[in-house]
Amino acid sequence: MAVTGWFVALLALGVVPLVALGGTSVAAWALLAAWLGLSLALLAVDVACAASPRRLTLARQLPDRVRLGERVTSTLLVTNNGRRTLRGVIRDAWQPSAGAQQPRQKTTVPPGERRALSQSLTPFRRGDRTSELVTVRSTGPLRLGARQATLSLPGRLRVLPPFTARKHLPSRLARLRELDGSASVMVRGQGTEFDSLREYVRGDDVRSIDWRATARRRDLVVRTWRPERDRRVVIVLDTGRTSAARIQDEPRIDTAFEASLLLAALATRAGDRVDLVAYDRRVRGRVQGASGATLLSRMVDTLAGIDPELIETAWDAIPAQVRGITPHRSLVVLLTSIDAPGAAQGLFSVLPQLTRQHVVVVASVTDPGLTDAASERGSREEVYRAASAERALLDGARVAAAIRQQGADVVTGSPEDLPPALADHYIALKAAGRL
Repeated sequence: MAVTGWFVALLALGVVPLVALGGTSVAAWALLAAWLGLSLALLAVDVACAASPRRLTLARQLPDRVRLGERVTSTLLVTNNGRRTLRGVIRDAWQPSAGAQQPRQKTTVPPGERRALSQSLTPFRRGDRTSELVTVRSTGPLRLGARQATLSLPGRLRVLPPFTARKHLPSRLARLRELDGSASVMVRGQGTEFDSLREYVRGDDVRSIDWRATARRRDLVVRTWRPERDRRVVIVLDTGRTSAARIQDEPRIDTAFEASLLLAALATRAGDRVDLVAYDRRVRGRVQGASGATLLSRMVDTLAGIDPELIETAWDAIPAQVRGITPHRSLVVLLTSIDAPGAAQGLFSVLPQLTRQHVVVVASVTDPGLTDAASERGSREEVYRAASAERALLDGARVAAAIRQQGADVVTGSPEDLPPALADHYIALKAAGRL
């Protein structure tokens, strides 16, 4: 049971005669007691006349998925199976991160009828946003009191990564088509996979002449090549403590998600097979054996529920994870942090094992605020801040140089620049014939 403001106002009216009669006479206190008893009796009658919240049937209409930052509508269907009209307030208890606009809504549901209550959800965190309970407060006809009940109605909305980097995909696909020789603008480049035969023209490399095919014809015939297809791309996401740091109000791990999704979309369009594993001390997510639209759907669904773990990543297990995915030569992309030499010691220890067999790319997001802080030296505080920023930049450069010395490539960039930079590096590796 709950009381309303009208009941409080009704009780307050009983103080008026007490004040008017001086507050000391027996009559005044008797009148106050009578007024209190009358108010309680009216409250009991009002609550008894209120519709029972437990005679309601609730149902929910909600999309299964939504991208982070997008708006979706949740509809609550309320059916009154009782004999009295329900007048009251219904609260759908969504998590705060679901971004519910109107969690409490007033409604009136006559007996045997149904009402639909809609509210907008704009989630601001990835993962599963849930609502387990719905609270119904049914007010009596006098609006003095209400009957209240909390009903179970589980609801789940999976919030997917936004994948804003997909805007870079059309331009990178056009470059891939040019590289493959299927665009209107033909670009001659080296490759490792046989494509077709054509007649020799002046300027062709004589080493590309196919003498067997030439013997069956009267003209010289040369082989054409294209970048090799059906290669393996293994994306390893570091979900350890360093991935929890925020850069430009975005966690490192979210930037890694954007970069991995763009790279996967590009690689699967190029005919390569893409696998993904998210790891710190255990596997947090894995995507294998998918391609095309299915690959991206499985990736966003897997990545949606992964959050950083405040533990050190066990880098010594990464080579075994890669071998478990493929024993063949592949492109291995490590999305991690390379800011501090101390935190990168585990990465240094496993790079020789990976570069011995695979083409390894280490991708890391950088903080553009460090460059800005290093250039501001107008006051004493700014000078100290600039010195700290310079030290951080030098540490990052030292780690990147050490990674390159061990045979791996390094791709860095701000949260906006890292996804397209990694995609450009993949295309460059294709053009150079390293994949």
